[in-house]
Order: sequence, then structure tokens, then C-alpha cells
Amino acid sequence: MEEKNLNRRQFLTGGAMVGAAAVLAPTLLASCSGEQSKNTPLRAEGTYYVPELPDKAIEGKELKVGVIGCGGRGSGAIMNLLDAADGITVTALGDVFQDRLQGLWNNLKENRQQEVPQENCFIGFDAYQKVIDSGVDMVIVATPPVFRPVHFEYAVEKGVHAFLEKPICVDPKGYRTIIAASKQAEAKGLSVVTGTQRHHQRCYVEAFKLIQQGIIGEITGGNVYWNGGMLWYRERQPEWSDMEWNIRDWVNWKWLSGDHIVEQHVHNIDVFMWMTGLKPVNAVSFGSRQRRVTGDQFDNFSTDFTMENGIHLHSMCRQIDGCASNVSEFIQGAKGSWNSITNEIKDLQGNVIWKYDDEAAGQQFAQHDPYVLEHVDWVNHIRKGEAHVESELTANASMAAIMARESAYTGGMTTWEDMIQSAQDYMPEKLEIGPMDLSQYVVAKPGTGGKE
Repeated sequence: MEEKNLNRRQFLTGGAMVGAAAVLAPTLLASCSGEQSKNTPLRAEGTYYVPELPDKAIEGKELKVGVIGCGGRGSGAIMNLLDAADGITVTALGDVFQDRLQGLWNNLKENRQQEVPQENCFIGFDAYQKVIDSGVDMVIVATPPVFRPVHFEYAVEKGVHAFLEKPICVDPKGYRTIIAASKQAEAKGLSVVTGTQRHHQRCYVEAFKLIQQGIIGEITGGNVYWNGGMLWYRERQPEWSDMEWNIRDWVNWKWLSGDHIVEQHVHNIDVFMWMTGLKPVNAVSFGSRQRRVTGDQFDNFSTDFTMENGIHLHSMCRQIDGCASNVSEFIQGAKGSWNSITNEIKDLQGNVIWKYDDEAAGQQFAQHDPYVLEHVDWVNHIRKGEAHVESELTANASMAAIMARESAYTGGMTTWEDMIQSAQDYMPEKLEIGPMDLSQYVVAKPGTGGKE
């Protein structure tokens, strides 16, 4: 089996992100410090959430956690949680494949001195129910994205706090499931955090606060990018059935991942929607498949979103080696702009009026990993008994990416209202390790209704 691999975690936290490890109380450069009081807030204080980001979660109730999806992201997420808080015991694991579950089981025993009882290790498509029913307080949902709405819905039904890796839906049916479950989670007082870790990245949070306070004024436009190299893929092995191959190679199949605009670029789309409080009204996209090896996805998209207030957001993503890379967000306002690459806010004349201070942040805090800090926030809400649900925001960002994908696949304009009501459902009727009708998984051709 040949496997090509780009470490997504390193890419997210590395140079392409710039400043993935820093936070500082918001300060303006002295030359413009008097301007802050004249700003009209973008949103009223109290109408948006700003996380507290201590280095570690508060002490409190001992918590039992289960992991659904024991691959790379599930394994990474549980280690992040154990770094984020004391008093956490891993008591249940679930996966479709024994080897993936065993790998995490071994890792926990060898490196964290946690031995999950064998009777709480579950294999199969119903493993998520068994993990949640095993008596856990909290659950990490890190299966391929198509399964997350159903897994989240069951966790909420059983009153279990959830961490959902992004994206949290890949189709309109999944979106509606997430929205309904989010409302129920709020009513039950649950804590639900998602893998949009920039919401817990110190430099992003400080910029977010200033933008809400009106430092760049009314939002007039923006650009978001995830232009990087090819992700990993797995060539089919003779002993693998159709379903096993698809799931082991899930990041290349649109029914499992939603395509890379949904699975990966949702990060950047989410940042713009979070920072501005705006949802798209419609989307016009184009994309193509140039060099992807397996699956049925595109490897590039370009989208023009029209947002609620009439402004435009340009979104661009690409997974092709050897091309110009850019993973960033830029937001333009009537009074200035913010750039995530430099962690700067500038006025209309190009003067820097705020810059995130990594050095000061390093002196103030010990923990700078947003993958850990999102779990700090999750545990703090659980131990304080505070309801906190991020899943609706992340579902909206996922839906924006779905809109863009469908526009590129079909060649037509998509609208928010039409898409959230669409009957589209990527989940196969039959879930079992065995043969599939792979003839339905073809690369879309724009102008033909998205089909061959």
C-alpha cells in the first residue's frame, strides 16, 4: 500500500498559519490609541461568545470520555484533551476497524498509562451507540464527516457532552440534523465544542474582539484561502471490499468527506463568518479535478459568495503539489482591514494600528496550542455546569462550503434557502463492510447537472 501524507496538524499550526501560538490582551499602537473609543461596535457586547483561555482546565468532577473514530484525528483529539485537563479517564473506544482501535488503545496504555477495558472497545457501524451507552460523560466524535450528524444526534439524546471534529455535516440532510440536535443540546445544558480551533487560537480571538468592537468598521468584503498540497491517499488493497477502501481512503471521497472545500477549507470560510456574523445568500463557484489520484473529488475550487449585507467574499482552495500556497483570511472593513498572515490590523492608509504580540503572549501564557485550548474550554463549561453549544455556527460554515461545492459541481448558482431545504443525502442506504455500487461515485461535470 502506497500512502502519500501531508501532516495537516503541522500545516495548521506551522508557518502557513503564522502566530498559531499566541495571545495578548488587545492593545492598539499608540499613534491610534485614541481612535478606539470612537468605533461603532460591529455587534453589541454580550451577543457573541469570547472564550476564556487559561492554560489548563479548572479542577473539578472526574470525567469519563469515549472516542468514536480512532484514526489520526480521533487519536490526536484525545491526546489534546488529556493535555487540557486533569481528572479525565478514557473508558470507551469505538471504530469500524479493529486495527485503528488497537492503535489508539496501545498509544493510551503506553504513553498515557490509561488502559481502556476490553469490554468497552467496540467495532462496527453501531460502535458509536455502544460507546455513548457505556456510561461516558463526554465523547469525541472524529469519524469521517458524513457520520457526525447521526453520532451527535445520539449523544445529545443520551445527554452526553460532545466534541465534534469539523466539518460536522457534508449534505443538507446532515445540516438539518445538526441544527435540530444543537437546539436540543442547548435545552439540555450540554457543552458542545467543535474542531474549528481558530475560535480558540489566541491571536484570532484577540483580533475577533477588536473587530466586534468596530476597529475596522462595517465589513465590506474579504478573501479566504486554503491553497496547499495534496493530502494523503490510500491505494486499494486486494483484501479490501469497496466499503473498506472508501472508508480507509475517506478524505478523497465526497460522500464521506464532502470534498476538500467542505472538509478542509471550511476552516477559512468559518473564520470569515465568525468574525463578521454574516451568512452567504448565494454562491457561484467553479472547480476541477487535475491531479487527484483516488476518489471522486475535485482538487480546486474558486467561489464568489454574496453575503447577507450584499458584500462579496472570495473563497479559494486547492490541493495540488507544486503550486503557490496560501492558508489565510483577509477581512476588509470601511475603516481598515485584518490579515491573519501578519496578525495585523491596518487603517485605510495602510498604517498598522494593531499587531498581535507573540513575545508578550509567550510571557503571559504557557499553553498556546489551539487544539488543546479548545478542549480546555470544553471541559471548563462541563465542570461549571454551563451550556455552551458551538455546533450551529460550525454547521452554518459547513453549509456555506456545501453551497459552494454544489455550485462548482453543477455550474449553477446555489442559494442558502434552497440548499438548507434540499433533499440531498450522501449517506448510503446500506452500511456494511462489503460491496458497493461505485458507479454512482463519479467526478462531477459542470453544466450537466453535476453528473457525467
